[in-house]
Amino acid sequence: MSLPLNLPSEADRLAERLAEYNEAYRRGAPQVNDAQYDLLIARLRELRPDHPFLHRVEPETFTGKREVRHPVPMLSTDKAYTPEELERFVNRVEKEAAEIGVTGVRYRVTPKLDGLAGRDDGTYFVTRGNGESGYEVSSAFAKGMIPLGGRGRGIGEMVILQSYFDEHLSDAFEHPRNLVVGIVSSDTVNELAKKALADEAVHFVPYSELPGRVVSGAELLAHMDEITEELSAQVDYPQDGMVVEVVDEDVRRTMGATSHHYRWQIAVKRKGETAVTVVEDVVWQVGRTGKVTPVLMVEPVNVSGATIRRVTAHNAGFLEKKGMGPGAEIEIIRSGEVIPKVEEVLVPAPAALPENCPSCATALVRENDFLICRNEHCPDQVVQTIEHWFKTLGNADWFGRKTVEKMVGSGYDSLEKVYELGEEDFRAMGFGPVQSANLAEAVYLSRTREVEDWRFLAALGIEDLGKGDSRRLLENFRLEELPEAGVERIEAIHGFGAITARSIAAGLARLAPTLRHLLGLGFRIRSTGAAREKSADSPLAGRHVVFTGKMRGSREEMQEQARALGALVQSAVNAKTDYLVCGENVGASKMNKARQFGTTVLQEDEYLRLVGAGEQSNTGV
Repeated sequence: MSLPLNLPSEADRLAERLAEYNEAYRRGAPQVNDAQYDLLIARLRELRPDHPFLHRVEPETFTGKREVRHPVPMLSTDKAYTPEELERFVNRVEKEAAEIGVTGVRYRVTPKLDGLAGRDDGTYFVTRGNGESGYEVSSAFAKGMIPLGGRGRGIGEMVILQSYFDEHLSDAFEHPRNLVVGIVSSDTVNELAKKALADEAVHFVPYSELPGRVVSGAELLAHMDEITEELSAQVDYPQDGMVVEVVDEDVRRTMGATSHHYRWQIAVKRKGETAVTVVEDVVWQVGRTGKVTPVLMVEPVNVSGATIRRVTAHNAGFLEKKGMGPGAEIEIIRSGEVIPKVEEVLVPAPAALPENCPSCATALVRENDFLICRNEHCPDQVVQTIEHWFKTLGNADWFGRKTVEKMVGSGYDSLEKVYELGEEDFRAMGFGPVQSANLAEAVYLSRTREVEDWRFLAALGIEDLGKGDSRRLLENFRLEELPEAGVERIEAIHGFGAITARSIAAGLARLAPTLRHLLGLGFRIRSTGAAREKSADSPLAGRHVVFTGKMRGSREEMQEQARALGALVQSAVNAKTDYLVCGENVGASKMNKARQFGTTVLQEDEYLRLVGAGEQSNTGV
């Protein structure tokens, strides 16, 4: 019996699935990872090479936005997941170059950012859309997105700083791209996005601003891993591989493009290794700020050379929606040394959420997708608060998790009590003589070694108050004034929204007795305000400085020294930058920008001489 002719073929069904996956990805809620998506694309190419889906740019849609046609199509990028695929690309390039008499083909390698592609011509700021036309989203700049290098720099990527996302947003968003899509597509943005924008953490990065290496085909094939490692380290944005493109314009013109991608360009990506396993149990962990999050205990499975038994499950809402209770069959992924995460739930199972805190049995409160323990004396929260204190201060060792757990278990469950401890007290807890002496000395050193006021404040662990915001707060208040600062005065500072200001003010009020007690112990605290006053005549006073490349010393210490001398330390070169201080292996992009903006370039030795000369002249005043 023959099938009806109007039934969709396997290729058409697969194309429909790919269209659904693409639509989810474009709105910032991916359902499959890149590797899975590309495998399905490869399968569709096998089934029907001429299928229309394969010959157009996967479209994106932003409702209510004006559509603008691109002067030149913004195409997608073909991909290479293996050395063999990259070698085939190079061989194809070399062959077509030879046919037009070009030898010694050069390739430029740049990081492939994982954000939202766009084009900025100085007048219109347009998303990729379907490749032929996109959506006008200049409102993103009005909201606070920073165009690196200024407006009108061509095509690039809308992204958020990876370090900022990890510190402030990773427990609220599954992927940095989700936040960026929300900022671009919505007329209003939530408080977390407002804060990220106010903190200047959301950028449009033109591809011309990225660091790059220009190499031969042989160098590319022989050293792709080293090039990837070098360039990845220079970019603080989400990445998913490297882009390799031919430099020679004649070769580019000869190779041309398909309707989907330019043939002279390819994205080199690594497949994260995946495995299928079964959830055996769900363990709930209490964080420092009281958030109770799930960890999946799974049937042991080998992924990327490691035996995996635990997998993060993000938050209670994610667990519940996806159905990741005991018995659920899940696919997990692990790339390099990254903690494994859930890629897909293959067979869901009901997930029960706890009603009480697993540490102190206090009734939990549900806030959106999170479960919260409101008991500030909860043992797990206290342990992490004390551990966070010493780790953030950074001036005394020995206080790891096990040590702090033993201290809290012995009744020393506050910073006030910790600073009463001496060697005999540690011995009474069961620590050995040598460790007791070391711990007593570490308590003393943490109080007597100098620490910046913003680091001291951040170490208190107030929710929504990390290092950057602590620094900004102390540019407006002294430590002693903070408990009385109040919501209105905090909200008046640029970068603090209403919700964040309320949260910080509440945290400061709650910890006011602790703050006053610690200040009364005579900590050696270097004031941010005092540093600015002392630096008025320094050669860096009011100067914008960027540090780049591998330094002989600690780059973080150099940045702190520069701030103490009145400098405004930046993460990227722009029109305001006065000095670009270079170590080893500096990317060409930063050097090009320095030349473009007339920025003074200093080698590390030149910078140190400048600072030394400034210190000597200050001493003589």
